[in-house]
Amino acid sequence: MRKPIVAGNWKMNTSLEEARALAGELRSTLSAYSTVERVLIPPFPWIVPLADILDGSDIVLGAQDCAVEDQGAFTGEVSARMLAPLCRYIIVGHSERRHIIGETDEVVAAKLRAVLRNGARPILCVGELLEERERGEARAVVERQLQSAFADVEAADVLRTVIAYEPVWAIGTGRAATPEDAREMANWIREVLARHVGAEAANEIRVQYGGSVNADNAAGFLSLPEIDGALVGGASLKADQFTQIVERAAALRL
Repeated sequence: MRKPIVAGNWKMNTSLEEARALAGELRSTLSAYSTVERVLIPPFPWIVPLADILDGSDIVLGAQDCAVEDQGAFTGEVSARMLAPLCRYIIVGHSERRHIIGETDEVVAAKLRAVLRNGARPILCVGELLEERERGEARAVVERQLQSAFADVEAADVLRTVIAYEPVWAIGTGRAATPEDAREMANWIREVLARHVGAEAANEIRVQYGGSVNADNAAGFLSLPEIDGALVGGASLKADQFTQIVERAAALRL
């Protein structure tokens, strides 16, 4: 059985004091749920202090993004090479990076390769715009994003990647997809990846749902055998809500 993974993406939120307090509280409340992989993904400046707070626990850190290059004269960039010693996971292709910052499929693919060559694990976000879904193009968009990301990636590295299905119209809007939407897309994602790694291997790849996940609606997604966890945004900034989501993931996969 695939181990559930629940990751909290804090985005550009928290002060240092708030981040320390939240991480400390989550270290305590999440300690009982070892059957779920728990990941905290704070802003870049808080990664080092939070690594100290989480030291000795089995809660791991992630990063929200990384540079394409490993080092060099790239002012303001943070590379996967710098992040990998502290972060097990690095998000690539988040919808806010694609649609606000303007990252192309090619840039996302280059970042995914940077994460892999530096020994971390990517959380690759894929998902469609509302108008793409309404035109019946959701599957084609996700297929294009997957094929671009994994075009030059070995099968073993595809298996190290977590896929987060995040329909763009559900990110930060309070409007989540339905569990059936998530189920259908998770099956499609594995069908696309099966062409690259084979059906048996594709069935080992973990697929999260992300997009306005909270303590009230999480069970609808986490109860699906096709969905292996959640990439949580705003609710991950509230220790009680994030803990409830993790608790549900643990209970539903017993």
